[in-house]
Amino acid sequence: MALLPIIQLGHPTLRKRATEITDFNEDLRTLARNMFDTMFEADGIGLAGPQVNVDKRIFVIDMSVLEEDLEPEAFINPEILEKEGQVTMEEGCLSIPGISAEVDRPEKLAIRYQTLDGETVEEDIDGILARVFQHELDHLDGVLFIDHLPTIQRKLLEPRLKKIRDQNALS
Repeated sequence: MALLPIIQLGHPTLRKRATEITDFNEDLRTLARNMFDTMFEADGIGLAGPQVNVDKRIFVIDMSVLEEDLEPEAFINPEILEKEGQVTMEEGCLSIPGISAEVDRPEKLAIRYQTLDGETVEEDIDGILARVFQHELDHLDGVLFIDHLPTIQRKLLEPRLKKIRDQNALS
């Protein structure tokens, strides 16, 4: 088990678009295992490569805490093909500790991604899985959940966000 450091708001990697993965090898499997270990240790249900300072289009999701029959899964080079509906739910982020807010997102998605073996999968997802998928995909594009907030709400959170950014700058 190898835990990876989770970077926080203010780190430049969180604002970059991650690069496509082309090599489906043991290094990728090791990265995914380490990301799962890190996510489990942090009590998260999703973790993206940029959050562990890895500039790759990979994220992992574990919905088993909400639905026992779901297995943890790695998503490589994910994309959204179609969006439907709208729902508002509270979100938080391992890279922005102590902050949560209501975020509007599409409720249903048609998605495409690759497995750790490079196999391409297309499927329809909805509910919490669709929300977590979008949250993690945003990380791969340098977007954070706070970017979806109305300006006034963001301004109200700014003192707390600045404190996180300032702490990150010192470490």
